This record gives sequence, C-alpha cells and structure tokens, in this order.
Amino acid sequence: MNKDKIRNILGKIPLHVIVIGLCLVWLVPTMGLLVTSFRPFQDVNSSGWWTVLSAPVGADDYEQYCASCHGPDGDVMAEADLTDQAVVNKYPRSLQLLAMLRREIDGEPHMKDVPFPEAQAAADIAVYLKRISGINAPPSFTVDNYIDAFVGYRGTGTYREVCAAGEQALDLNCNLTDLLNPRGMGRALVNSLIVTLPATVLPILVAAFAGYAFSWLDFKGRQVMFAILVGLQVVPLQMTLIPISRIYAQLGLNGQFLGVWLFHTGFGLPYAIYLMRNFLGGLPSELFEAAYLDGANHWTAFRRLALPLAMPAIAALAIFQFLWVWNDLLVALVFLGGTNPVLTYQISNMVTSLGSGWQLLTAAAFISMALPIAVFFAFQRFFVRGLLAGSVKG
Repeated sequence: MNKDKIRNILGKIPLHVIVIGLCLVWLVPTMGLLVTSFRPFQDVNSSGWWTVLSAPVGADDYEQYCASCHGPDGDVMAEADLTDQAVVNKYPRSLQLLAMLRREIDGEPHMKDVPFPEAQAAADIAVYLKRISGINAPPSFTVDNYIDAFVGYRGTGTYREVCAAGEQALDLNCNLTDLLNPRGMGRALVNSLIVTLPATVLPILVAAFAGYAFSWLDFKGRQVMFAILVGLQVVPLQMTLIPISRIYAQLGLNGQFLGVWLFHTGFGLPYAIYLMRNFLGGLPSELFEAAYLDGANHWTAFRRLALPLAMPAIAALAIFQFLWVWNDLLVALVFLGGTNPVLTYQISNMVTSLGSGWQLLTAAAFISMALPIAVFFAFQRFFVRGLLAGSVKG
C-alpha cells in the first residue's frame, strides 16, 4: 500500500468518527425510548432502561444479606419461606423488614455475622421479596403502555388489569369503542391522518400543474411570478396565524379540518412549486417538442410525459410535506386545539400535571413515529433523486 492510499484512509477517519458519533447521538436515546415504551410502569419508576437486562432491583442486596440463610430463591427455610406471599406480606416496607432483622431468633441475632443492611438496601430487598413471592412480579416487557396510550387510560394500574377485574376503567367502557376515546392516541391518530393526507396531496397536485406551467408554458410575467414564489419561502407562518385565524372565525373554519388543509396547502406551495419547476425544467426539451409535433396538447404532455418522469420529485415532495404536516403542533393547536386533537397535541396530554404517567409518553412517541417511518422507507428510493431535482443540467 503506497503513501497516497494510507493518507487517503487516514484522512477519512475523522469523517467516519463524526458520522458514527452523530448516529450514536440519535440512536442511543431512541433505543432508550423504545425499550422504555415496552417496560411495565413499576420498572420505569424504579430503574433506568439500561438495566433491562440486569438483575431486578434488590437482587444484589438480597444475595449479600439474605441468600446465605434463605437460599438464592428464598425457599430453603420452610418456617420462613420467602416465596410464600403470606410471609412476605408481613413486611411490605423497609421499616417492618428492618424491625424483623433486629429481632433475635433462638437467642441469636437474626443477621448473625452478616452486616446489617442500610435503609435503602432494606427497601430494595422488600421490593425483591415481593417479586420472588409473586405479589408484585411484573413481566420484563409488556404492551400495556401502548394499550393505555391508545385508549387514553390514566389510572393507578393498567387498562387491561382494570377491565379484567370487571371494573369500569374511569370513563372507558372496556370494549373496542375505547380505541376512539377523545383522550386517547387512537382518536388522535385518525385525526392526524385526516389532516395530513389532504394537506399532502393538495400542494403536490397544485404544484405539479404550476411546475409544468413555469417550465414549458410561455406567458407574460412568468419569471417575476416564480421569483415571488421563491421569495415567499422565507415568510414565517407565525406572521399569518392571527390574521388567518380572524378570517377563519368569520367563515366558521376554526376547529374544522378544512381550515388546516387550506393553511398547510398555502404554506407548502412555494417550496413545492420551486421543487417541481426545477425538476420539470431539467427534463430534455426534445421530449416535449416531439410530443407537440405529434399533435399532443399541453394536457397530454403533462399527463403522459411530465408526471411519469417527475415521480422522484413528487415522492421527495410527498415525504417532506407529509413529515411537516404530521409533526406540526402550532397550526393544529391554533386552528384545531382540543376540538379535533392530533397526535402532537395529544402526546402532551399523556403526562399528568403531577408528572406521573410519563411511561405512556414513550409509547405515544413511537405511535406517532410509526407511519412517517413507513412512508419514508416506501419512497426512499426516490428521495435522493428528488432532492437533486434540477441541480444538474446535461
């Protein structure tokens, strides 16, 4: 290997390190969020996600202070079987457990030569005893967080536990109608689809016609209009929220899906037209000239030539517009609010004012991520080609 190859390899190492570092910065928190979304809320409240493959809380303390007499599984001593729920129920907290450990048994100290545990260690041992006795033995992974998030259940247990006990889960009915509970992610998912699909299709449809017109139709003021459209991309949508909200109030569109569709379409059009014009303008002019010579009109050329060839740009635009609308909170909050809550609005309601229930937040986050990821992978082969639309002439 010559010096130039060695220098080339060494020169790429910093770039590779930076790329790997950026990937880790995104992947590690995402992995933690995913693992947490499948953990029972008892484990979420007591330990971090990175402990999912380690021993349960209190296992190490039990091994240090108790295993020498009671055995690794707690069932060695028949008169003090720690797998018996009746025995463990006598010591539900560390105070009762510590009091028991201070007593003498047959005239000898309970702990004998074993050091006396601290209060935190005793509390962890009490938790572990509940686990091995079956009093509180949650599974390592569960889908209850997703179920609770979908139906909007916020109680002390889980939706499935409450319904299995034959009780009413707060204001829920314990049947399939709960999937469309206004407080749940299921209803919000439907609302997000109702908002996003038309708000994605409409700008693409209009931009396709406008892009063809700016590329292949010769009309007065074409370049000026296109320059104005490009300049409109820098206008922040926050500037228009108040005036458009007042207009919508007069037209009765506040709280209606139509108002959100029109707003997203209007603000999505400048970039959409810019992208479509650059892509269609980069197509060989000979194709359209040949079509015109064969008697094709503009509608035929647009439908038979422009649209099929513009699929990479349309796919890239669909991904961008879909993600912008799907992840939008501000517009949905202003024009829909709690009337027709979308996912981004409903996620913020998963955590109570006291900070409890945040294990539902992790499940809700992945519910909102599922569809965008599916859309990206469905169109990703067109994505790069669409991003480079019009950037190379030849």
